[in-house]
Amino acid sequence: MSPIKDYFSLVKISHTIFSMPFAMIGFFLAVKRNEGEVDFIILFWVILAVLFARNAAMGFNRYIDREFDRKNPRTALREIPRSIITPRSALLFVILNCILFIATTAFINNLCLILSPVALLVVLGYSFTKRFTYLSHVFLGLGLSLAPIGAYLAVAGRFDLLPLLFSFCVLFWVAGFDIIYALQDIAFDRQEDLKSIPATMGGRNSLILSAFFHLVALALLVFAGFTGPFNLVYWIGLGLFTGLVVYQHLIVKPTDFSRVNLAFATLNGIGSIVFAAFVIGDLYI
Repeated sequence: MSPIKDYFSLVKISHTIFSMPFAMIGFFLAVKRNEGEVDFIILFWVILAVLFARNAAMGFNRYIDREFDRKNPRTALREIPRSIITPRSALLFVILNCILFIATTAFINNLCLILSPVALLVVLGYSFTKRFTYLSHVFLGLGLSLAPIGAYLAVAGRFDLLPLLFSFCVLFWVAGFDIIYALQDIAFDRQEDLKSIPATMGGRNSLILSAFFHLVALALLVFAGFTGPFNLVYWIGLGLFTGLVVYQHLIVKPTDFSRVNLAFATLNGIGSIVFAAFVIGDLYI
């Protein structure tokens, strides 16, 4: 495995599918509302900004949690515990991506540049939350929720209600599926005194709360559908997204976590891509 593949594996580059599609929604929504042409140079910088911010956040999480990852059988084969990547190299990777993120925002507009340290504070700060609050899942959702509003700001240069609705949707959607993901580590989190909703509330109650978070996320998308310039294609996309969200709750049981990875990565990844494709398609049909 080449070094670059090791770093891509370290940050789970494929999981960018959770935030990137919603960033594209924010970008194309701003273009449509400004009644302008797509600026592919700005689009390029937005894509890079999302990648750099996520790389920094995920790399920092792996760096900060390296000792816990060594102890946890589920994570013991990650790059730092196996010494494929040293902690120092991982930290340098994080610093490099932070610098690249800020530099990228400088090519977008002054507002994005000014807000870039705040964005980094949020996405890097998540890594500490599991040590003091069981609401760490909400902080993760907050970090990813910056994608649609950030992409919107890159084009429009101002805040608006509609991209904020998509951002809050991402917050609750991500928090909901991260609760499902954390079901795998209930015993370990309790042993190490790490805070999580499953470790605090148990499997059954956590799945109920996860379902509630997803209900809130879907309600926000319904509100966005009535608020924005959307038509039938949007609602078809929302229907498909809703089906995938509901299905993950049908396959994960309080007594059976064997399909957590299917629910976490596959269904939510497909859902975000499909929904974004339909939303953007609706804007331009």
